[in-house]
Amino acid sequence: MGKSKRKSLEGIEMKRHPLFTFLYPFMVFLSVLGLSNAGDTLSSGQSISNGEKLVSSGQRFELGFFSPGNSKNRFLGIWYKITPETVVWVANRKSPLADSNGSLTITNDGALVLLNQSKSVVWSSNSSGTLTNPVAQLLNSGNLVLRENSSLSSDEYSWQSFDYPSDTQLAGMNMGLNLATGLERYLTSWRSADDPSPGDYMYRLNIQGLPQWELVSTDSVIKFRTGPWNGAQFSGASMEPSPVSKPALIYNASEIYVTYEPPSNGVITRVMLNQSGLLQRLVYVNWSTAWDIMYSIPNDLCDNYAKCGANGFCRINQAPICECLHGYTPKSQEEWDVLNWSSGCVRILPLNCSIGEGFLKLAGVKLPDLIDFWLDKNMSLNKCKAECLKNCSCVAYANSDVTGGGSGCLMWFGNLIDIREFQEVHYEQDIFIRLPASELDAIQTPKIKKRLIIIGIPAILGFFILAMAIWAIYRRRTLKARGWRTGKDDFDLPLHDFATIAAATDNFSWRNKIGEGGFGPVYKGNLSVDQEIAVKRLSKNSRQGLEEFMNEVVLIAKLQHRNLVGLVGCCTEREERILIYEFMPNGSLDHFIFDKDKSFSLDWKRRFDIVMGIARGLLYLHQDSKLQIIHRDLKASNILLDANLNPKISDFGLARIFGGDEKEAKTSRVMGTYGYMSPEYAFDGKFSVKSDVFSFGVLLLEIVSGKKNRGFCHPNHHHNLLGHAWLLWTQGRALELLNESLCNSAIEPQVERCIHVGLLCVQKFPTDRPAMSTVASILGSEGTVLPQPKQPGFFMETSPENLSSTSTGEDFYTYGAVSITMPEAR
Repeated sequence: MGKSKRKSLEGIEMKRHPLFTFLYPFMVFLSVLGLSNAGDTLSSGQSISNGEKLVSSGQRFELGFFSPGNSKNRFLGIWYKITPETVVWVANRKSPLADSNGSLTITNDGALVLLNQSKSVVWSSNSSGTLTNPVAQLLNSGNLVLRENSSLSSDEYSWQSFDYPSDTQLAGMNMGLNLATGLERYLTSWRSADDPSPGDYMYRLNIQGLPQWELVSTDSVIKFRTGPWNGAQFSGASMEPSPVSKPALIYNASEIYVTYEPPSNGVITRVMLNQSGLLQRLVYVNWSTAWDIMYSIPNDLCDNYAKCGANGFCRINQAPICECLHGYTPKSQEEWDVLNWSSGCVRILPLNCSIGEGFLKLAGVKLPDLIDFWLDKNMSLNKCKAECLKNCSCVAYANSDVTGGGSGCLMWFGNLIDIREFQEVHYEQDIFIRLPASELDAIQTPKIKKRLIIIGIPAILGFFILAMAIWAIYRRRTLKARGWRTGKDDFDLPLHDFATIAAATDNFSWRNKIGEGGFGPVYKGNLSVDQEIAVKRLSKNSRQGLEEFMNEVVLIAKLQHRNLVGLVGCCTEREERILIYEFMPNGSLDHFIFDKDKSFSLDWKRRFDIVMGIARGLLYLHQDSKLQIIHRDLKASNILLDANLNPKISDFGLARIFGGDEKEAKTSRVMGTYGYMSPEYAFDGKFSVKSDVFSFGVLLLEIVSGKKNRGFCHPNHHHNLLGHAWLLWTQGRALELLNESLCNSAIEPQVERCIHVGLLCVQKFPTDRPAMSTVASILGSEGTVLPQPKQPGFFMETSPENLSSTSTGEDFYTYGAVSITMPEAR
């Protein structure tokens, strides 16, 4: 019942009959309920105001007035009718109501309007055309539509909210461009959790040349792009269906858009662009109490636009992640040495259209951005190559369409921007990079030598087999001498068959997936009614593998300490490599200290207990166990918390055993996580117990501050967290490092001592850092006089661009890093 009916009821002349006088207040009360129980439609002449709602027929969505967060402003919006309620569309984003006296109604000519207290229009649907009997309806898809009352069963709308998205894409919503009308549908983030007005980021379709999606800031700075459409998918983003989403791209002469079908398995899913500039796929299962993040974009460092600069190539599974394309060299080697790749690469030798110039194929990539390019959709690849050779400014070419054997021609001129390796595709995208003759010869020479080697294989095969046998015997003896056991019976752990593990994890169901690491996915499972487990399954496509797997099995089987994660068993059946851990219900430490809301659940006492637990666990590894072990990947995400928030060090895939008088080792294969690696390890491959001490110092300062070392940003300087802590210490302002959530619970002398110890641990030179026995001792006592810390390692300023590229809230790994992280988008 709308306001028009309520007004007519209140206008009835009151009878003097006592029964009517008695019933009248109840009649007025029922009229006030109005549309709150009226259903999913609003007819001409009706209106809804504060407290009244439209509810979709399937009870999935509601439309009404709300105030976000701590705001007192009122907005008209649509939200999921689930717990927690989730707003998916806002009408008056730019024109909030200052009070609760707004109303939504339909004008005589068939437009939806939002009126304020003075009956002025603050928002309108601006519907095209005139409706004779208009009605607004909230569909069960979350779409608010305006149409003729006689057409409620049709899909003919004069206006729909799906054409004007806010920050959320729902199933069935077409995101893209109507080429006939010019209507563009794109996502815009909220300003903040308290303010739904358009924020700093947009996710929209760029149709220049070939369509590609771009995540851009309001000042037109690109943060991420999918790569151009190649006939099957965007060259840097998969369009494959999943259990919760079946995406599709419609591309014809009149429109181009991306949509997805709703899942039929009880899962609710949406895509949202949040205030931090992350595009996230969120899922909600009908038995859940919260939304789960399926993936986020940008998903890794290589997703950040132009991460490796001009003519650079990003490979996320190698270290460092950036390299120059063949024929190019870093423009500033000094910047590349400190992992700042923004200056990009320049040609070693200039192109001059000389005879002998040719092309090098680069397979499985996201194509460069379409900045200075030329497109012919009908040209063959061979013709494209010939045309590129004719033009001295052409630096690369590729097929514009990879389906049906490939067709079309894309040519690039000038710098090649934002290329990354992308192998998990069904339609491989290749690009051909132009090189001078001398560079091609340098590449071809090793290939010729390779052919000669292949010809001589029969002659040297016997020698090779003999050498491998000798190496295997030597390797086995070396491992045994250093405390390793190599037989299957030496695991000293229960061996479970694959069928048991599959049953425990519901056949590795995605619903049980709790993380993703360098090895592969991690699942929650139940071996029995009272035994919950975490199952880490080695991916068959992982570049890491058996050595790290065996390393972790052997090490954790030997180690027993209350602050080390427990290994329940393993599985080596067939080609499977599976580790089974005790399940940690509170997840990893980083989910608490780096989360604005969860950080309040860890007061200072709990954090200090966690610090002491980590110190005791590390001391055990370095000194008190039978084997002296260097962890090499100590970080917040590798500290797991049990039901009582007791810390347990996990992930020993990169750990190394030191034997005898061995104090330091060196490796050419640097593995770990940037931000936690010590300087001598990151640059020279040298590691020792003092490398772990450095990582512990970083972790200690992160626990105190609630900020990540890598990606830390301060308005007054461009130092990382270590540099910021050092500056505060030298100015006598160390306590300003303390996270605001700890202000009411912190014990200041204890906090200052932790900061002091953290700075001692992260000093540049290993000899200056204390041993873990000293660290554990001075943390637990208050009377010890501590030496003054020296300048920390990596005390250098980085460019703002480099900082911004690391602000996504994710960890950054070198090749081979073994870490549990959020499931990937691809």
